[in-house]
Amino acid sequence: MASSNPGCELDLGWLNSVHVNTAAVYRRAANIQSRKTVKGVHQAAWLLRAVTCIDLTTLGGDDTDSNVMRLCAKAARPISNDMLNALGFEPGSIQTGAICVYPSKVPVAYATLKKMGMEEKINIASVATGFPSGQYPLETRLAEIRWAVEKGATEIDIVIDRSLVINKLWVDLYQEIQKMKEACGPAHLKSILAVGELGSFDNVYKASLVAMMAGSDFIKTSTGKETVNATIPVGIVMCRAIKEYCTKVGYQVGFKPAGGIRTAQDSLTWLIMIKEELGNEWLNNKMFRFGASGLLGDIERQLHHHLTGRYSSATQFAMG
Repeated sequence: MASSNPGCELDLGWLNSVHVNTAAVYRRAANIQSRKTVKGVHQAAWLLRAVTCIDLTTLGGDDTDSNVMRLCAKAARPISNDMLNALGFEPGSIQTGAICVYPSKVPVAYATLKKMGMEEKINIASVATGFPSGQYPLETRLAEIRWAVEKGATEIDIVIDRSLVINKLWVDLYQEIQKMKEACGPAHLKSILAVGELGSFDNVYKASLVAMMAGSDFIKTSTGKETVNATIPVGIVMCRAIKEYCTKVGYQVGFKPAGGIRTAQDSLTWLIMIKEELGNEWLNNKMFRFGASGLLGDIERQLHHHLTGRYSSATQFAMG
């Protein structure tokens, strides 16, 4: 895991200077999305990179221990040994970046990964702080973080209180995230902005800056439960904020798009955007993650097509 972001003092002057050119953002996004992507062996290599950057996720109200155990097994062996051999990789050499679960499922996730000898290779990301709404008392949100970390979570995906952004209560937002960072202890803090509920690109950029100033190790687009989740335009805005923070403060913060990323082509478009906006230093799972539940299956289908020339059915690469 990368080192922890120390944060910095809240700079309201910096926030007040923010103005995002919406038309320019959409033009840039259209340019990226119209690009012809890599093919053949180069595409296969990029797709394997994408697999290592997935936070393999289950966040359903019907999650069971057995679901989480299957998720852990899939994270440890996301690509079959036959396919890895055919692609020139050692069996078992590829894992996802993390699994992502509710706090109550952290103990079974930790026990399962430990039994498999994978607790050092695969991070356990737990959502917390009243996910997905964030509309809970601060005391209970902080207690939820501490409990998840105590049970084995190595990353905490907190969700901010969006009302603080809408009402421009930047000091309150900064102080809340600082307290959440402290509650994380050794675990990394990933702050979910829920961009679909923030109202404007200016608010997205400012919320990104405040989250980083308060010590967030990653900023994340969405819970996956909003009407609008991860989009390339909002990704550009957040990456520009990350780049500015890195330039001014000297620390690289990670980025995680989540929600609606379902196809191999989606993953390639996001990787292209990251390479062009932030550079090669972000093209690894210490600095970039996908929050996704269905993405892996489509990547497996594309790799199978690369090797055989035939598309498999979606059920061939199911989770179980």
